[in-house]
Amino acid sequence: MNTNIYRKIIQGQNFQQIRTITKVRLKWVKNRSLDHIIDIQTDLKAACLLKDAIVRSTTGYLTSKSLENSQKLLGITVPTLRFIRRYPTLFREFPHPKWPSLACFELTHVAKFLHQQEMEVFNNCQSDLVQRLSRLLMMSQAQMIPLQSLHPLKWDFGLPDDFDKNLVKKFPDHFQIVKGINGLACLKLVEWREEFAVSELQKMNEKNGLDSKSSTDESSSNKYREFKRGKAALEFPMSFPRGYGAQKKVKAWMEEFQKLPYISPYEDSRRIDPNSELMEKRVVGVLHEFLSLTVYKKTKRNYLRTLREDLILPHRFTRLFTRYPGIFYLSLKCKTTTVALREGYRRGRLVEPHPIARHRDKFHHVMRTGLVYRSKGIEILPQLDNLVDEADQDEGEEESEEEEIEMSDEFDEDGASDVESGTDGD
Repeated sequence: MNTNIYRKIIQGQNFQQIRTITKVRLKWVKNRSLDHIIDIQTDLKAACLLKDAIVRSTTGYLTSKSLENSQKLLGITVPTLRFIRRYPTLFREFPHPKWPSLACFELTHVAKFLHQQEMEVFNNCQSDLVQRLSRLLMMSQAQMIPLQSLHPLKWDFGLPDDFDKNLVKKFPDHFQIVKGINGLACLKLVEWREEFAVSELQKMNEKNGLDSKSSTDESSSNKYREFKRGKAALEFPMSFPRGYGAQKKVKAWMEEFQKLPYISPYEDSRRIDPNSELMEKRVVGVLHEFLSLTVYKKTKRNYLRTLREDLILPHRFTRLFTRYPGIFYLSLKCKTTTVALREGYRRGRLVEPHPIARHRDKFHHVMRTGLVYRSKGIEILPQLDNLVDEADQDEGEEESEEEEIEMSDEFDEDGASDVESGTDGD
């Protein structure tokens, strides 16, 4: 059943379905490779947030006093002063002009150079940025989302620090700032764009189908043609962790799940029975699309929770992250809960790094080396592309280690919260 046929059905009645499997004993499998990536990017994000704060500062520096209460906001596990002093390649410490005992921090010439490059990357990626942000708004109930929910997502979506101001000015035919029903300032989509209303899963299947036409194996091509004719459902790519594939009960459940009609996250879902398996697959599709739109194919669970009503997600939607471990990976690294799209990574690396991610790799390379103190100094910066590629190849050769921990499917709502200790509020 394709989307058009499905739309005709739900116009007349709610789509009712009975669950064939109500409970499955799950195993949460800890993936050390993905946890390591999340650990690295937590520090990288914090360093970039500090860099942006210094750039915004009218004085061009931050004082140690102003950084006292920023640890939770930055999402780091050590005091901010200890953290910022770890990276003298990015932040230079000096005494305050008036109060010598007060430490101040400004950007090094290398950090300023990287910031200028970052602005160029943002400028070159504007069309991509506009499309991804538009698609996020198109998935929302009223095609608008409060700015207070979007600001924490700036890092994940690769948005510039001042996106809420300059983006609206540059693209008034796409976005506008309006006041929501609750009085909050919201970013609203000006006009629905049908060319954007194609999910990443549909694009992936279409691409695989087209690529298969020129190969001897045309199974993917035939499957996509059947979907277009309404005779098959699109399937989510799944990469099960060790210990899952052999479970017959789980395998049978996943096969039934894949056979359900695929409902695009850009389709109206209000007439679907909220307790049906079809609605569950629709919610999985929304979460899959959201994570596909992010730079690193991952985000914090709490960020998604703030968008629950906007994206028309059920109250306890995060249980799906452990119910579908072949699609999602739930990490408890860095005293927070992060959900990642498994298909976005292979052997500890992003499958298709976004240009913004590639630039952040340079930033991270400078963080973890004494580049600024080498005799070559800033002259070596143009060679960072090759240095980053070599570092990626070395990391990619490491096999991911997995550790199985058996848990029920209630884990994501209750068990994880104990681990978080309330530190996931940024």
